[in-house]
Amino acid sequence: MKVIEVANVDFALRHFVLPVMRGARARGHEVVGVCADGPLLDTARAEGFRVVTLPMARSLNPVAQWRAYRALLALFRAERPDLVHAHMPISGFLARMAAWWAGVPRVAYTCHGFLFNQPGPWWRRGLSFGLEWLAGRVTDRFLTVSAEEASYARRLRIHCGAEAVLNGRDPAIFHPDPVARAALRAELGAAEGDCVVIAVSRLVRHKGYPELLRATEHVPGATLWVVGERLGSDHGQSLDADFARAEAVLGPRLRRLGYRHDVARLLTAADVFALPSHFEGLPMSIIEAMLTGLPVVATNIRGPREQVVPEETGLLVPPAEDAPLAAALARLAEDPALRARMGEAGRQRALAMFDEAKVIGRTMDLLGL
Repeated sequence: MKVIEVANVDFALRHFVLPVMRGARARGHEVVGVCADGPLLDTARAEGFRVVTLPMARSLNPVAQWRAYRALLALFRAERPDLVHAHMPISGFLARMAAWWAGVPRVAYTCHGFLFNQPGPWWRRGLSFGLEWLAGRVTDRFLTVSAEEASYARRLRIHCGAEAVLNGRDPAIFHPDPVARAALRAELGAAEGDCVVIAVSRLVRHKGYPELLRATEHVPGATLWVVGERLGSDHGQSLDADFARAEAVLGPRLRRLGYRHDVARLLTAADVFALPSHFEGLPMSIIEAMLTGLPVVATNIRGPREQVVPEETGLLVPPAEDAPLAAALARLAEDPALRARMGEAGRQRALAMFDEAKVIGRTMDLLGL
């Protein structure tokens, strides 16, 4: 069977879609990846996958989206796949409609978060809902990474057969490693008694960085490591001013590490993971942190509240508020035993629920691969 996996940008294909591509290939299928061009496609290509680059755009520009739709339609007609499996809201809509128009026998979609559940003007949320409903009419298999959003899809009749598959990461990659921890803490200047809080995500406003930076000011026992960068396709205000202010106030207690390929190693060297997002699907970064044995401080929103068990594997705080976030971080910074207990409970929960092999196996079964 020929399967085409469609994402929007190289970041999404590398971090969210590539495990699915591996799973389909392991079951004997021909797999082709599709997204906009970018340097992160090197990983998939190095593994022998064919990745076709098209003019995909993360915007509502109708001209850009028409261009992307026409390119997808031409590709599907030329490739004649047996299954098109689409991801992300805009690319997912375009790919499903193009696959249907091209006569692809089976069309599937994995929802990584609904745009209409995100903050924004009413017209954008209404448009998002309408497009999801329309594309749902031509979708044979509708998957979500969040159980809450699968329920939404069924209740709002976007797709009555929506099923949650969750997200997963490989425990062989993400796990505690005392040797790596000691070496990296020495390399980055963190003493064994310091409490290192790590945040791993794109540098965009809705990940809660302004609140996290301000909260850290009120936790003198914590050092914050920020891992990630802003993508060229990201929208919204720059965080440069927020980071400049934080660097002036926090000094050496703030380390900006940029985009890294050794996230697993960095996590082993930290003590607490923080992701105070305003909205999410089901964050991979939280799964990675849990597998590494870190307690998680996250916001009480869709996605993270399916992952974090309050007072057991971490702490949940209200989104967009500094004080509760600071209090949660301070509580963990001051109590190494609590960190250890929550971290181990989180690791066991992640092994049971978010093991990549189990998640991909279920995804393949639901896709009929």
